[in-house]
Amino acid sequence: MSANGDIGRGGRIEEMLKLVRAKLPSAQRKVVEDFATRYYQDVEPEDLEERQPADLYGAALSHWNFARKREPGRARIRVFNPTLEEHGWQSTHTIIEIVNDDMPFLVDSVTMDVNRHGLTLHLLIHPIVAVERGADGVLSGLASGDDRNARRESFIHVEVDRVVDAAQREALASDIGNVLDDVRAAVDDWKAMRDRVHAVLAEVEKRAPPLPPDELAEGKEFLRWLADNHFTFLGYRQHELASVKGEDVLRVVPDSSLGILREGPSKEVAASFSALPPEVRAYARRPELLVVTKATSRSTVHRPGYLDYIAVKRFDAKGEVAGEDRFLGLFTSTAYSANPAQIPLLRQKVDNVIKRAGLPPGGHAGKALINILDTYPRDELFQIGEDDLLRTARAILHLEDRQRFRLFVRRDAFERFLSCLIYAPRENYTTGLREKWQAILTQAFNGTSSEFNVHLSESPLARIMITVRTTPGQIPEFDVRELESRLVVAARRWQDDLRDALIASLGEARGNELYRQFGAAFPAGYREEFDARAAVPDIEMMAKLTDAEPLAMALYRPLEAAPGTLRFKLFRRGGPVTLSDSLPMLENMGLKVLDERPYRIAPEGPPAVWMHDLGLAAGASETEIEVDTLTGLHARANWEGIGADRDRNTLAVAGA
Repeated sequence: MSANGDIGRGGRIEEMLKLVRAKLPSAQRKVVEDFATRYYQDVEPEDLEERQPADLYGAALSHWNFARKREPGRARIRVFNPTLEEHGWQSTHTIIEIVNDDMPFLVDSVTMDVNRHGLTLHLLIHPIVAVERGADGVLSGLASGDDRNARRESFIHVEVDRVVDAAQREALASDIGNVLDDVRAAVDDWKAMRDRVHAVLAEVEKRAPPLPPDELAEGKEFLRWLADNHFTFLGYRQHELASVKGEDVLRVVPDSSLGILREGPSKEVAASFSALPPEVRAYARRPELLVVTKATSRSTVHRPGYLDYIAVKRFDAKGEVAGEDRFLGLFTSTAYSANPAQIPLLRQKVDNVIKRAGLPPGGHAGKALINILDTYPRDELFQIGEDDLLRTARAILHLEDRQRFRLFVRRDAFERFLSCLIYAPRENYTTGLREKWQAILTQAFNGTSSEFNVHLSESPLARIMITVRTTPGQIPEFDVRELESRLVVAARRWQDDLRDALIASLGEARGNELYRQFGAAFPAGYREEFDARAAVPDIEMMAKLTDAEPLAMALYRPLEAAPGTLRFKLFRRGGPVTLSDSLPMLENMGLKVLDERPYRIAPEGPPAVWMHDLGLAAGASETEIEVDTLTGLHARANWEGIGADRDRNTLAVAGA
C-alpha cells in the first residue's frame, strides 16, 4: 500500500480513469469518467491498492452498463463470477451488483442476507448517485449532486466468497430480491404504520377499555413513545377475534396489512393462531391493553434479530376483547440505551418492583436492586411480568458478588420460546462453555434453535441470556434446579476439582492458600494427563522447594502400568533438568528410561517449577517393582550434582 493513503487512492483512480479515456468512445467518456470517480470516492485506499486498475475499470463500467435500464420502483440485482473472456474483467470473488432507489436500511439488509448464506463479505461499495432517466427507465446521464430534485439511486457492489454453483448464485440473487422487496414495503408504508398508532390511540381515547386507569394511561404513553422514533415500524395488520365452532380464531381484517405484512404467502411472519394449544389461545381473551413480546421470525430488514411484536387489544361494546392491532418492527437503539425510568411501561414496572421489594431507599441493597433493574436485559424487561421480575431480581440481589451459579427460566406466554438467564463466575466463562449450555437447554426444552447474549462487567459474575425457540404445545416438563445442576456440571473445570481436592486433603485455610498459589499454575498438558486429586501431593512437594533445596522427587506406579514398569517425578525449582543429567543416575540404579513428559508449572509468586515425569523399566521386563520397597532407595539418591556441578555433568549415587 502507498505510504500516503490519499496519494495511493488518487494514483489508483487516475490509472483507472486513463483506461476510461483510452477505451470508451468520446460520447460516453465524460459521463463514465464522472460516474467512476463518484463510484470509488469513499472506498478505502488499501482496498483500491489490492486491485488492478483494469479490474477497477471493469467493475465500474459493468455496474454502469447494468444500470442502463431499470423499471421504476424495482431493484435490479445480479450475482455473477466475472471473467476476462466473458465480462472483460475478473475477480477472485463472486460479485453482487444492485441498482435501486435510495432508501434506508439497504446496506444493512443486504449484508444480513449475505451472512445468512454463510458468505464472507470482502468488499462493499455503495455510492449514492444522482441520475437522469427517461420515462422508459433508460439512463440518460448524471445529475448534479447539488440538485435536490434529482433522482438518487443506490449502487451497491458486494464482493463475497466465490460461489461456483450457478443454482446457489441464483438463490442468493432471489433472496436478496425478497429482502429488498421487504425493505421497500417497510419504507413505503412507514408513515402509514405510524399513523395507525395515532389512530389506535384516538380509538382508546374515544372509548376507553374497561381497564385500570393507571394501566391505560401508561399504555397510551407507551404508544406515543413508540411513534416518537423509538420503534422502527416494519409491518402492521389488524385482526378480529371470532368464535368458530366453539373455538377462538384470529381473522385478518381485509386491506389492513402494511409493510412486510402485506397480503401474500411470503409475507406471513406470525405463527398460526389456530395451531396454538387451547390454554395458550386463551391469552387472546385476557383483558389487557398491550402485549409486548417477540415474533417467531427474524427481521430481514435493518437488523437480524427476531422481530419485536406489539399488540394493542381492541374491545367491543361489552368490554370484551374483540381483536388486536399488531405492529411488528424493531426497537431503536435509544430504547436499549435509555434508562428504564424514561420509558413508559418499563418505568411503572420497575417502580412497582422497587416498592414491592420493600428495601430501605438509599441503602446498599436498594441501590443494588435499582442497578439490577436498570441493566436487566432490555428485551426481557419489556416482556417479563411484574411478579416474575420481582422474584428474579430478588434472587439476583442475593447473589451479590458471590461466585455462585444461578439459572432463571421464563416461559413465553405463547410457548414460542423460553428465556434462560444464567449468572456464572466470569473467570469460568468461555465460548465453548456457552455452546455446551445452549445444547443442554435446547435439548431440555425440545427446542428448534437458540440464540444468546453475553454481558460482562466489573462484576465477578458473567450474565448470559440464552433464548431457546420452541414449538407451542411441545415443551416437555422440566425442573429448573435440575437443569441448573446440569449446567454447573458442564461448567466444572479441572481447577474447580483441584480447589475441592486441596481443601478436602489439607483443610480450608491451607487448601485455599495453596489454590491461590497453584490454581492457575498447571499447563494444559498436565491437566489432561493427571486427575486434579493427583496434583495435591505434587503441590505439597513444590511448595516446600526453596533456592537452597530446589529438588524433590517421587516414585509412583499407575494402575495401568505394565509389569516391570513404574514412573518417576522429578521436580526442580527454577529450570528444567536435562536427560544428560538424569539418565546416568537412573541407569546406575538398573533402570531404563522409556519416555519423558516435561511440564513447566508456574505458581503465583515463586519461580517456575519444572516437573519431569519419566517412564521407567527394570532390567528384566517381567520383574515386578513395588514402589514401597524403593522409597528408601530413591530417598538416599544424591541429586546435588544436578545443576550444582553442571560443568562436570556428574551424578553421585550414594548407597545404590
